[in-house]
Amino acid sequence: MSANASAKLPPSVALPTDQELVLKVIPMPADCNANGDIFGGWVMAQVDLAGSVIPARYTGGRMVTVAVNEFIFKQPVRVGDILSFFSQLTRIGRTSVTVKVEVYAERFRSQGKYIKVTEASLTYVAIDDQGQPREVPKPAA
Repeated sequence: MSANASAKLPPSVALPTDQELVLKVIPMPADCNANGDIFGGWVMAQVDLAGSVIPARYTGGRMVTVAVNEFIFKQPVRVGDILSFFSQLTRIGRTSVTVKVEVYAERFRSQGKYIKVTEASLTYVAIDDQGQPREVPKPAA
């Protein structure tokens, strides 16, 4: 790689220490679009899975994704990237739990260097067996 090409790469960032690593995954060729980048919808599905980990601890049962409050694609994701999904609780409501998810990529050829590729905010609602919203149990004091 020429000096010019390496100058165009985003700078490596430190992984968050105030969030929990909830998922690691490597996208494969079947997850690519016609340009050779990973489908945005595939990334969104992985973010939804990662985002559900922390709310599941609070809802005590079934829950559904009710809102993607924000979703920002910062950099493309490539085949072979090692993606790390970090999540953090941002709000517990009466029936809902909101989390922030940040996704960092280690490019296959430059492992140990991380770039943020996606960030999102999602809200999940606890539901009963009939699919109706129910209260999130209060954490033990």
